[in-house]
Amino acid sequence: MFKRLILGCLLVVTSSVQFANAALELVITDGINSARPIAIVPFKWEGANRLPQDVSGVIASDLQRSGKFSPIPTNKMPQTPYTESDVKFDAWSGLGVDALLTGSISQNAEGNYVIRYQLVDVVRGQLTQGQSRALSADGNLVESKDHVLLNKVATVPAQRMREYAHRISDLVYEELTGERGAFLTRIAYVVVNDKDDYPYQLRVADYDGYNERLVLRSKQPLMSPSWSPDGKTLAYVSFQNGQAEIFMMNIYTGKREKLTSYPRHNGAPKFSPDGKTMALVLSKTGTLQVYTLDLATRKLTQVTHGRSNNTEPFWNPNGQSLIFTSDRGGKPQIYQVNLADGSTKRLTWQGSQNLGGQITPDGRFLVMVNRSNSGFNLAKQDLETGSVQILTKTLLDESPSIAPNGGMVVYSSIYNKTNVLSMVSIDGRFKARLPATNGRVRAPAWSPFL
Repeated sequence: MFKRLILGCLLVVTSSVQFANAALELVITDGINSARPIAIVPFKWEGANRLPQDVSGVIASDLQRSGKFSPIPTNKMPQTPYTESDVKFDAWSGLGVDALLTGSISQNAEGNYVIRYQLVDVVRGQLTQGQSRALSADGNLVESKDHVLLNKVATVPAQRMREYAHRISDLVYEELTGERGAFLTRIAYVVVNDKDDYPYQLRVADYDGYNERLVLRSKQPLMSPSWSPDGKTLAYVSFQNGQAEIFMMNIYTGKREKLTSYPRHNGAPKFSPDGKTMALVLSKTGTLQVYTLDLATRKLTQVTHGRSNNTEPFWNPNGQSLIFTSDRGGKPQIYQVNLADGSTKRLTWQGSQNLGGQITPDGRFLVMVNRSNSGFNLAKQDLETGSVQILTKTLLDESPSIAPNGGMVVYSSIYNKTNVLSMVSIDGRFKARLPATNGRVRAPAWSPFL
């Protein structure tokens, strides 16, 4: 496992950016019963032709996938209110629903779509119904609308309706949880299809698998993409010239640039939080060692030393240290090195092996691949207390990548004897699977906020 991970840095390329044939389909596997009930009322369509996107359906799916919400099925809804004034609070409260989203969509003369929507606090509306008053601008008492949490209007072209639905999901999620939503993000991943002329393909899709695009393809293996902080560039390793070389590529223009081509192995690129430096792994001295590369000056600095293999670097969110996997203790464990003085400490102690570590954006948790008697599974370690929680129980879990809001983790696992992408909430209560339709899917990388 360790050897496969240290060699699985990213591999090769050709071809221009284009659309891929497959899309990902999310399958819920666990966790819905523990989620918070919410009502996403189908938005009223005030037009003759069919809508290009089911906006409310996208929102409901987003919130369900977060693991924190369980949208009420439409056939269980007691009514279909299209404004907050139509909401029968007692009927919704009886279903355990404490928040309701509703709205309407119309089309203007230019052909764009006008989306009006409101997020309603059912509990507050029930308690203050007909009782809450406030002073208007002219000094008169009017009914207060403090139970309306969001009340917005947006004009959106047809091709961006799904994108704006994700935007609404982000707003609802943040209003109800206090945390930023991550629905307007993407994932990069590798699909392997042995029957294709170019069996190794690097693809990018919206976080939910829609709008999938083929970015790179090759006859050689490809894995471990890494996003730049601005979400425009992917770093990767290519063997197109007969050895491992690190490249980075603008996914919009297709422009590529070679970063390193040292003897032996060049791999595991990771952009720093500010995008100015790349952490990477080289074996030009004989063993795998972690380095940093200044992207402006191309100055290379060796971070780890010794006879052990050190790989899989990942930046602390503050940019002042790196975590990495090392076999210096005999078996792979995760260590942290201070970039200012080189001081190093071991972080993981539970389990026979720990590798592939990433730190959540708030710096609180370490997510990693943990090996125990049950096999390789994802685990979360509290960096303050050291307590460890096993997050997954699927087969051969690897390559975790954390959502930019820290709420979910996407990773590779085995299902029906093939590699698929799976998701797990950071608390381990909710799980989902994203199988590809035409190949084995591996090496996911969750983008930053876009």
